[in-house]
Amino acid sequence: QVHLVESGGGLVQPGGSLRLSCSASGSIFSINAMRWYRQAPGKQRELVAVITSGGRTNYADSVKGRFTISRSNAKDTVYLQMNSLKPEDTAVYYCNAATVTMPSGYWGQGTQVTVSS
Repeated sequence: QVHLVESGGGLVQPGGSLRLSCSASGSIFSINAMRWYRQAPGKQRELVAVITSGGRTNYADSVKGRFTISRSNAKDTVYLQMNSLKPEDTAVYYCNAATVTMPSGYWGQGTQVTVSS
């Protein structure tokens, strides 16, 4: 079992920045990838960024060059640095931790990001 808690969401103006955090507890040694997803109103949940246990990263085309996923040295916290935010980045952002026995991953409760002037 892995328990995830996201934080760092809020209201920001277009062009601004936010950093989301996701703290993992429980069987963190079993995590082989951590992901950030987002879901905007009326839209399907989409994958935003991934970081593997080996440190490899991947991003959705819509956020490449603007968002950066990283993790703590203890590998128990993952971050999403979001720069040059756009109104279309408005969504609930969810953290997900995948393990061998739970490849679909465990989910956090989500944190709201609103980009608006």
